[in-house]
Amino acid sequence: MGTELYARGIYVNRCFDELNLSQMDIVARVHNDYLRAGSEIIETNTFGANRYKLAPFGFGDKVERINELGAVIAAHSITKCGVKAFVAGAIGPLGQRLAPLGAIRIKEAREAFEEQTRGLVSGGVDLIIVETMIDIVELRIAVESVREVTDLPLIAQFTLRDWNETVYGATLERVVVELSDCDIDVIGINCSIGPSKLLEATSRLKELTDKPISVQPNAGELEWIEGRLICKTTPEYFAEYAKRMALSGIKIIGGCCGTTPAHIEAMNAALRAVRPDLSKVKPVVQVREAAKAIQVKEPPPYRQLSNMAAALEDKEFIYCVEINPPRSPAVKKVIEKARELKKNGVSLINIPDGPRASARLSAMVLARLLKENAGIEPILHYTCRDRNILGMQSDLLGAEALGIDNILCVTGDPPKLGDYPMATAVFDVDAIGLLRIADNLNHSLDLAGNPIPRGTSFHLGCGINPGAIDVELEIERLHRKLENGARFVMTQPVFDDELFFEFLNRINMPKVPFLVGILPLASYRNAEFFHNEVPGMQVPDDIRERLRGIDDRDEAAEIGLEIATEALIRTAPRAAGAYIMPPFGRIDLALEVIERFRSRRDTPVA
Repeated sequence: MGTELYARGIYVNRCFDELNLSQMDIVARVHNDYLRAGSEIIETNTFGANRYKLAPFGFGDKVERINELGAVIAAHSITKCGVKAFVAGAIGPLGQRLAPLGAIRIKEAREAFEEQTRGLVSGGVDLIIVETMIDIVELRIAVESVREVTDLPLIAQFTLRDWNETVYGATLERVVVELSDCDIDVIGINCSIGPSKLLEATSRLKELTDKPISVQPNAGELEWIEGRLICKTTPEYFAEYAKRMALSGIKIIGGCCGTTPAHIEAMNAALRAVRPDLSKVKPVVQVREAAKAIQVKEPPPYRQLSNMAAALEDKEFIYCVEINPPRSPAVKKVIEKARELKKNGVSLINIPDGPRASARLSAMVLARLLKENAGIEPILHYTCRDRNILGMQSDLLGAEALGIDNILCVTGDPPKLGDYPMATAVFDVDAIGLLRIADNLNHSLDLAGNPIPRGTSFHLGCGINPGAIDVELEIERLHRKLENGARFVMTQPVFDDELFFEFLNRINMPKVPFLVGILPLASYRNAEFFHNEVPGMQVPDDIRERLRGIDDRDEAAEIGLEIATEALIRTAPRAAGAYIMPPFGRIDLALEVIERFRSRRDTPVA
C-alpha cells in the first residue's frame, strides 16, 4: 500500500492512513489494481492507524474512524471489481518502544491495539492481520488485545533481521514458544528481507509449529539508491519463489514492501501453474474427482501407443534428434533433414514448440508434415505458455486426429526471453496440469471430467533437469508428472554423467525410461550462450575450458563432438535412448555423435 501510494504522488511526509478520510478514491484505486492482479486477500490502509502514529499528524482522536473507513473502502473495492476476496484488517507496530525500554506501558499498548481493532471490526473486516512486529512481546500484546475485541480469524506475523532471528535477537524457536498459548489461526513472517531468505526461514518455522504458515516477503532487500529506498526484485523472480513456497506447504503467500500489482500478477500466474487446484478455473481441479464417478475407459496397451513406446518396451536404444520449426512456412529443407536422419537410423524427430519463446511455424503442423512426407515419427513438444486450458484441449484433440502419438508436455519459456517480450503468457496450468488434462483425454474424459465418445491414445512424456538448482523440487515435480500420466522422461543436456547418475539414484525409478539429452557444442561462444542465456541449462566450467581459445570452426566442432560422444557413452548404460540437440540445426553433428557412439559404445572412456 505504501509503495503504491508513494508511486501515485503521495509524499512520504503525509499520513498515509489519514487518506481513508481525505482521499478515499486513491486508496480504492490501489485496492482495485491488486484485486485485478489476482489478490484474494487485501489489507486495509491502516498499518499505522494507531493513536501513537496518528497523533503527530493531529489525528489521534480519529483512530476508530480511520480504521473503520479503511475496512469499508477495501470491501467496496471487492464489490466493484466483482471478485471473491477477503478484507484483512492491518495492524502494525505502535512505532514506539514498550516500557521499560520505552515510554509506553503495557496497559497503554493494550488500549491502543483494542481501539484500532474496534474500528476495523466496525468496518466489517473478514480477518485481522497483526504484522511486521519486531518485538515479540509487542506481538503477543497485540494478539491478546485483538482477542479482547473479536474472535475473527487472526494472522500473527513478525519480521526478521536475518532468516533466523528478529531485530531484537529472538530466534524462531523463541517466537513460536511466545505465541504457543495465544489464540491465533495462522503464524507468519513478513517484511524486511526478500523471498529467498524467507523461504529458508519458513522451512524452519514449519518444523516448529503445526499451525498454517503465511509469508509476505519484500520485493528483495531494501537498498538506498539516489536517496530512495528501492526494492529491486523482479516480478518473475518473486513468482518463482512463490511457487517454491506453495510447494513447500505454505498456506498464505503475499507480498510486503515493494511488491506492486505486477509482482502479484506474476505470483498469481505462477501459483496457478504449479498448483492447478488453486486456479479460479475450477474444472481443472475436478477432473480426477469426476473420473472416479464415471466409467473410465482405459487407453490401449502401452506398446500400441506409438512406435516409440513399442521400442522402449522392447528395450531398444532409441535415437531422436531435435529440429526447430522454421521462422517461415518454408518446410522443404526441414523435410529433407528429416529424411536424411531417418536414412541414417534415427527413428524419432523432436519438434520444440516455440523454443525460447520464439515465433515459429506451428510445431503441430510440422509434426504432421514430417510424419506424412518423411515417414518419421515425431515427438511433439507442447507448451502451456500460449494457450488457456480450452485451447489446450482443442489442440490435443486435434493432435489425435492428425495421428501425432508422442507428446512431450512442458511448461514453456516465458515470453520475456523471446522475440516479443511484451506478449502475454497464459500459463493456466504448468506441465503437471497439462499432463493431467492429456491423461484424462487418454481415459476418455474432457477437462471437466465429462465422458467423451472416444479418447486419445497419446504416449505422454515430460522433461527434467538433473542439474537443477533446487534438485529436491525437481524430483518432487518429476514424481507429480509421472503420477499425472508421463510415461517417458527427456533430460536437459547432460555434460556431467555423475550428476545424471546421482539424480537417477535419488529418484530410484529404474523402470521409467530416460532419454538423455546430448548437445554437441559448436564453439566456446556457443557453450557460453547455453550456459548463461538458456534457462535451466548449465555447461560445466571444465567443458567450456576445453573450447576456450579455439578459433578454428572445424577444430571447435571436433572438440564439441568428442564431449558429446563421451557424455553419451558414459550415460547410455542408465538411459533408454539419446535425445540429441544439434546447434544451429546441424544434423551432421547429431549423426556424427550417433556414428561415433555406435562404434565406441563398448569402449571405456577415460
